[in-house]
Amino acid sequence: MKKVKSGIRGVIIFLLCVIEVYPLFWMLTASFKQQSEWTEKPAYALNDGFYVENYIDAWTRGHMATFFKNSLICTVVALVFIVVFATTVGFAVTKMNWKWKKAVGRYFTMGIMVPVATALIPLFQIYSKMNLLNTRTCLIITYIAFGLSLSVFLVQGYLRSFPDDIMEAAVIDGCGIYRMMWHIVVPLMKNAIVTVLVLQFFFKWNDLLFSMTFISDSSLKTIQTGLLYFQDEFGGKNWGAIFASVSMSVLPMLVLYTILNRKVIEGMTAGAVKG
Repeated sequence: MKKVKSGIRGVIIFLLCVIEVYPLFWMLTASFKQQSEWTEKPAYALNDGFYVENYIDAWTRGHMATFFKNSLICTVVALVFIVVFATTVGFAVTKMNWKWKKAVGRYFTMGIMVPVATALIPLFQIYSKMNLLNTRTCLIITYIAFGLSLSVFLVQGYLRSFPDDIMEAAVIDGCGIYRMMWHIVVPLMKNAIVTVLVLQFFFKWNDLLFSMTFISDSSLKTIQTGLLYFQDEFGGKNWGAIFASVSMSVLPMLVLYTILNRKVIEGMTAGAVKG
C-alpha cells in the first residue's frame, strides 16, 4: 500500500513539474522560430532550427534595451528604498518600545489589504498636478509605497523570532540603538532582506498596471509595457521576436530565484515556529 501511495505521489509530482516546465520550454523554443514557421506549422510544433536573429531583432528594433534600462532603474532604486524603510520600520515596531508602535504596525499591515486599482485615479490626478506623469519618479514612488506594507510584514515576522539576548548584550557593551541595528541586527537578518528583495523584484519587474497608467512616452516604458506594443515596421506581429523579448524579460527572474531560492524559503518561514 505504501508503494502504491508513493507511486501516485511521484506521478502527481511529475505531472506538476511538466505543467510548470512545459510553458517555459515552449516559450524558449518559440523564440527561435522563423516567421514562416508560425504560418506553415501548428503553434505547438518544435522549431526547425535556432533563428538567433529574433533576439537581435528584439534587442534593437524592438527597443528591448531601452525597456530593460527603464525597468532596471525603476526597480533597483525602489528596492533600495523599500529595504531601508522596511528594515527600519520593522525594527521600530517590533523591537523598540514607544507609544505608537502598535498603531504604526497595524497601519502598515492594513496597507496589504488596499486594492491597487482603487489608487490609480487618485494617484494619476496627484502626479498630473505635480507634473510627474511620464517620469520614472512617479513609478519609483508608487513602487515604494505599494511595496512597503508586505515588506514590513515580512521583516516583522523575522524579528519576532530574533533573540533579544543579543541586543541586550550589545547594549551592555555600550552599543547605541542605531549602531546595534545596522551592525548587529541587519547582518543577522539577511534571509529576511533577501526574501524582501526577491519578492519585490518580481512584483516591480512584472508591473504592467502602473507603468501603463502613468507612462505614455515610448522612451520611458518599462519592459512589460513595451512588450504590448511590439510589432514590426509594417504593423504586423513578429512572433519569434516577441517570444525572444518575453524570454529575455523572464530570464532575470529565473536566475535570481534559482540562486536565492533557499534564502527566500528560510526568510518566508522565519518566525513561523517558536523555540
